[in-house]
Amino acid sequence: MQFSFAQALVASPADVQDMLLDPDFLAARAALPKLGDSEVIERTQDARSARLRVRMRFVGELSSAVTAVVDPAKLTWVDDATFDFTVLAARHEILPDHYPDRLAASYDDTLVADGAGTRRELRGELEVRVPLVGGRVERVIVEGLRDYAAGEAALLNDFLRRA
Repeated sequence: MQFSFAQALVASPADVQDMLLDPDFLAARAALPKLGDSEVIERTQDARSARLRVRMRFVGELSSAVTAVVDPAKLTWVDDATFDFTVLAARHEILPDHYPDRLAASYDDTLVADGAGTRRELRGELEVRVPLVGGRVERVIVEGLRDYAAGEAALLNDFLRRA
């Protein structure tokens, strides 16, 4: 299932990109609904690029369709992102800690100047490989991602206003 979200942000694309790599912002994302603490596994950076690997944990409520095929305690994954500062974009691979045979996901994160601010475009693909309920689970996950993206944009704007 393909998905696409957009965020309206209050700072320049370069400032947004810097904030997306800021340790305080990364830690604050754990307060967003449905996510537990996030753990930065790797954060390396040079003048042209950065690599950010963050382990995340889902702690929200799940439907019976989802819990029929996965253990809620095992819903952890690594968001493995490579940022390219020259084009203000990042490529994210979602690497499940458990059930890698059942979930594949990746997305591109692009920052585009929009007046005095930035439009952040998130476009990706998610595949749940579970017979009969896979499509329904994909829709539930994408709706959760949509909610998360909205909450993340509000948090990101709060951090950008204070910077």
